[in-house]
Amino acid sequence: MAAANVTEQYGPRETMEYDVVIVGGGPAGLAAAIRLKQRAAEEGADVSVCVLEKGAEPGGHILSGAVMDPRALTELIPDWKERGAPLNVPVTEDRFLFLTATAARAVPGWALPENFKNHGNYVISLANVTRWLGQQAETLGVEIFPGFPAAEVLYHDDGAVKGVATGNMGIGKDGRANRQFPARHGAACEVHPIVRRSARSLGASAFGPVRAA
Repeated sequence: MAAANVTEQYGPRETMEYDVVIVGGGPAGLAAAIRLKQRAAEEGADVSVCVLEKGAEPGGHILSGAVMDPRALTELIPDWKERGAPLNVPVTEDRFLFLTATAARAVPGWALPENFKNHGNYVISLANVTRWLGQQAETLGVEIFPGFPAAEVLYHDDGAVKGVATGNMGIGKDGRANRQFPARHGAACEVHPIVRRSARSLGASAFGPVRAA
């Protein structure tokens, strides 16, 4: 069955509308979603936020470890320790070495810039931290759609972004329906005034509604 006939058989793709659609459920996307919901609550506004994540769960595609400076997390979620954030291994020692063919020479701490010093930082699994951020976002009412990669940006006639289209599910490379029923989901957003003000403060001048189908 040709891809064009999938719509004829199963009907038009469903559209879901949100005030804000965030593509990517990594640390940055989830932090943005959390802060949007916090700001909305502060102003007594009802702002719907969804996150589209291609992985099976937030953090599913993040494999690396990391050394994390917790200052940004403290600004976002001040009580992260009480909430059980997986920052459990504080840095106790770090050294910066110049390696030659035959030796390793340590650089004294006073000679290093501040961003090379890890006192107060934590050794983490970034996947676990991302998964935890996803849980915090959902607690605030953010809707996360794992397994839905954004495949296309959709535009208004005037060029403003109106949304994103998610990838077809249940359709093989040859355009034929496979054994899975095609998923007919998407997301759309109208930009809330709070978001407009935040965007303008960052220099963005034109926003239109965002739609993902």
